[in-house]
Amino acid sequence: MSLDADIIVDRRRMRRKLTFWRVSAILVAVLAVVGLALALAPGGMMAEPGGYIARIKITGLIRGDQDRVEALERLAKSQVRGVIVHIDSPGGTTAGAEQLYTALTALKARKPMVVVVDGLAASGGYIAAMAGDYIIAQDTSLVGSIGVLFQYPNFTEVLKTIGIKVEEVKSSPLKAAPNGFEPTSPEARAALESIVLDSYAWFRGMVKDRRQMDDALLTRVADGRVFTGRQAVGMKLIDALGNEKTAVAWLEKEKNVPANSPVRDYKLQPRFGDLPFLHVAAFAFEAVGLSAFARRIETWGAVQAVERLNLDGLLALWHPSSSN
Repeated sequence: MSLDADIIVDRRRMRRKLTFWRVSAILVAVLAVVGLALALAPGGMMAEPGGYIARIKITGLIRGDQDRVEALERLAKSQVRGVIVHIDSPGGTTAGAEQLYTALTALKARKPMVVVVDGLAASGGYIAAMAGDYIIAQDTSLVGSIGVLFQYPNFTEVLKTIGIKVEEVKSSPLKAAPNGFEPTSPEARAALESIVLDSYAWFRGMVKDRRQMDDALLTRVADGRVFTGRQAVGMKLIDALGNEKTAVAWLEKEKNVPANSPVRDYKLQPRFGDLPFLHVAAFAFEAVGLSAFARRIETWGAVQAVERLNLDGLLALWHPSSSN
């Protein structure tokens, strides 16, 4: 009996070891495949060093993003022949738009760059577009919305209705003003207006300089409205109507980039959000044929990103009124 018991114990021990090594082998294989996929992906460590045109996509709300800046810096050091920046954005924070403009301008200093407005390049989106050597838009694309906005809710009347009063002690009258819990004082409003007008002057100056406008034309385009691509050509907000093919043709004509160069996506953000384990998990599900789970993980990562979105400060954002 003791011999049989020893044999059973040995078999269980061997089975546990075998299970351990099987699981370890699977994990190593998955990590190797994921690492190789990341390395070979456009913008990855082992991406083709040159011979193609990089396609960059700027979509949605624009905010500060150091990862995006670093990705653009890596692209500037690569051997790509040119860059096409696709923009479809209503804008975002002024600081985020300025950061993106600066990063794109640094990239343009080393690579021929052309911008294509897919649907919308308004406010901060248009700031980013001005970094390009040449701006192309479709006939019905919307561009412009040159202006700056500072919005904040005021709950004064609601608090009165429910009988709540917010008490505070602060070092000076303009500290944390406006705060939404009391009427905005004339001094606080004047301070905010000075900030908005100063940023607006910066925005106008950039448009005037980059688009080479005289004061009369600048006044016409800088009243906050958006223009269609057809209108924007005459307003000097863009250079031509067209699409990516138009951009490739311009790169060939003006920058001597061969028109037969392949155009490949260069991703500024990880596919599955900024959480590495989401990327690995989703790729593993796809590798074994569970694409539905991969899509759910990708969606979850996007939802988390949206929930973390916080547009504090001045906005260069096109936001049509819901009453219109």
